[in-house]
Amino acid sequence: MNRTSAPKRLVAVVVTFNRLEKLKETLHRLLESPVEELSSVVVVDNASTDGTGDWLSFLTDDRLDLILSDTNTGGAGGFEMGMRHAMEAHQPDWLVVMDDDGRPEPGALAVFHGLPDGKWDAVAAAVYFPSGEICEMNRPSRNPFWHWKEFLRTLAGGGRSGFHIPPSAYDGEGFQIDVTSFVGFFVSAEMVRRIGYPDPALFIYGDDGIYTLGLSKSGGRIGFEPSVRFEHDLTSFSDQAAQSQGKVVQRGRLSPLWKVYYYHRNLLIMYRLAAGVLFWPALLVVLPKWIAKSRHYGEEKSTFLRLLKHSIIDAIGKRRHATFAEIRKIAKPDS
Repeated sequence: MNRTSAPKRLVAVVVTFNRLEKLKETLHRLLESPVEELSSVVVVDNASTDGTGDWLSFLTDDRLDLILSDTNTGGAGGFEMGMRHAMEAHQPDWLVVMDDDGRPEPGALAVFHGLPDGKWDAVAAAVYFPSGEICEMNRPSRNPFWHWKEFLRTLAGGGRSGFHIPPSAYDGEGFQIDVTSFVGFFVSAEMVRRIGYPDPALFIYGDDGIYTLGLSKSGGRIGFEPSVRFEHDLTSFSDQAAQSQGKVVQRGRLSPLWKVYYYHRNLLIMYRLAAGVLFWPALLVVLPKWIAKSRHYGEEKSTFLRLLKHSIIDAIGKRRHATFAEIRKIAKPDS
């Protein structure tokens, strides 16, 4: 039986890169919460070049703990660094992680603290745009290879809606999911000690999905709690913030081209984790679709296919440690 909620020592981890104005709003929102709701805030500046480091260095709030990285380690490296430091330096009961443009809505942390103890090992917030619409890129999902209902719906052509939770779930009660994003993701320290940290070698794309799917596969319970609301200050997939994360596809293209490698390699890693023995037939389905995307790349079609080939080889070979310099070289072999 779930017990009523006891006080939890909560530490936030925020990863930022070249979005100072959005970071300012996020830190303001976080530090509005009393210390009883938010004990500390670990900020990882991923070698920003827009003055973020200088601005952070002038902040004096005792709850802020700043990590200024010498290099851009990507979202995966930033979250690994920040979560590890938070665990070692702040002895939290729970962590909550977010990008610099993601932040709790007023009162969200209080709602989290009110959840019954022992109900979940991790919690996914309901994430909305500032306009109030559901943020599609942060919609949690259930692994269709573990649930027949979602599997059949996806197989029937449901696409993302086949396995992502429906919009109606945002008005209901909390329930268990398998995969979610790192915007408004709460995870217990006990679970972090059990499964470890995000893999920094993933660099960008899918590190959150791979981590949360691995948490579920280990027996951890992730609850989607629609009463815990976050906002993602990403007004559309064509704005500057989306582009800086590489989440935007203009005319079917990822830009810059080196992102093609990480996007497809990490997706295959996640598919393999999700599908198990069904990975190989699933691979036969997705590869022709990916190869067909080369039509969107015009004169850069050969570069796209070269990066795609390396991503597939490395994913199948379980190789995660290609350096950023190596990937840039594949994208521009003559540079």
